[in-house]
Amino acid sequence: MTYSKDFAVKLKSSGYKLTPQRRAIISSILSSERSLTPQELHSSLVEKHPQIGLVTVYRTLELLNRLGLLCEFQPQGSARSFKAGPAEHHHHLVCRGCGEVVDFTGRCPIELKTSLERETGFLITDHQLEFAGYCRNCRGK
Repeated sequence: MTYSKDFAVKLKSSGYKLTPQRRAIISSILSSERSLTPQELHSSLVEKHPQIGLVTVYRTLELLNRLGLLCEFQPQGSARSFKAGPAEHHHHLVCRGCGEVVDFTGRCPIELKTSLERETGFLITDHQLEFAGYCRNCRGK
């Protein structure tokens, strides 16, 4: 099953319709190489789909994020942005120069989770790990 098919299946199985607006938003997210803010996404859509309002983009992103189909990023001092993300557990490298986001899986510091639970009494049910720095292109500048 392709990832775009995953979006449709997840929406329908959760009781939501795959409207033309949602289809256009999903298509744009999937075709992007980088994470997009709601405003960037709206700007990329408005020429071909003038009927899609910014509120629709925000609501659709929130819905897709809630359904676990997107990764949400908010690097320090930046606007929230979203990227199509695999359902499996993964972490991120975020470039502070250009905003590039790279997913990586594996090497999860599960020992840290266990240690934090023991020290704090928390029952940790989920986590996000994000490293910030500079990609190869930005490091050279």
